[in-house]
Amino acid sequence: MLHYIQANTNGRLQPADEPSVSPLNRGFLYGDAIYEVWRTHFGVIFTWEEHWARLARSADALYLKLPLIADQILHEIKRTVSAYRQHTKDEGELYIRLQVTRGNGAIGLDPELADRSDFVLLVQTCPRVPAEKLRDGFKLSLATQLRRNPIDALNPAWKTGNYLNNILCLREARARGADEVVILNQSGAVTEAAVSNIGFVRDGAIITPPLSAGILGGITRGILITDIAEAAGMPVREETVRALDFREMKECFLLSTTKDIGPVSAIDDARFEVGAHTATRRLKSAFADYARDYSASHPELRV
Repeated sequence: MLHYIQANTNGRLQPADEPSVSPLNRGFLYGDAIYEVWRTHFGVIFTWEEHWARLARSADALYLKLPLIADQILHEIKRTVSAYRQHTKDEGELYIRLQVTRGNGAIGLDPELADRSDFVLLVQTCPRVPAEKLRDGFKLSLATQLRRNPIDALNPAWKTGNYLNNILCLREARARGADEVVILNQSGAVTEAAVSNIGFVRDGAIITPPLSAGILGGITRGILITDIAEAAGMPVREETVRALDFREMKECFLLSTTKDIGPVSAIDDARFEVGAHTATRRLKSAFADYARDYSASHPELRV
């Protein structure tokens, strides 16, 4: 049985397992949608503006009009969180997902068939990274059957409702017993995991694939580059990484909104250091300090 998820469909609050979206919705029919995920730290919506700015960029790329402005969506998020807490009595950290679709209309690909954009908000408890993964690290596997869709086809920088590329790559890795996948681009360079950016530590420096490799501009990745690395006393470089480079890397880690910075112990046969003494653990500690400071300075985002 699923744990309770609170939904808000165009302002109407309801349990997420109750039908609320038309079968003619273009997000359902065609993946004609964009989305963002926030989480709370210390009860505060973390990096609200950064996620909203990325949502707006995705909307512009798809020529999709957002149904509400930022302040209106923030109001709806607070309503949805309040309903969730009232139902569950859960006072812990939350996962908040906003999906915006082009709306409903007659069956057909033409965007002009859509009536108007709409939204669905989902609020649930924020998934916790298992303690054993924080201790022992995630195991990753390289996708060999598919490559990342290229920037000039469906740009991975757009956070859209079309995730088949990620899903099928992840399916391959999971079939081999891995927790996550590493996806290569058309030239064989590392891009990212299915739902996370990826980073490495080599010779005391942080190495992460550049945006030009064909990756999502992750919010946590951005904070790592602008703030966290410096706070941890480490230089950071955006460089092309290939599978042959894995054995030169001392450490590897995942970056995402829900995981923040998660250690990786292996990519197939390549092994990486994990544990209390690592740079990854130092980065994670610096991230926790950043999240604490952010939350203290943004009381208006408390939910």
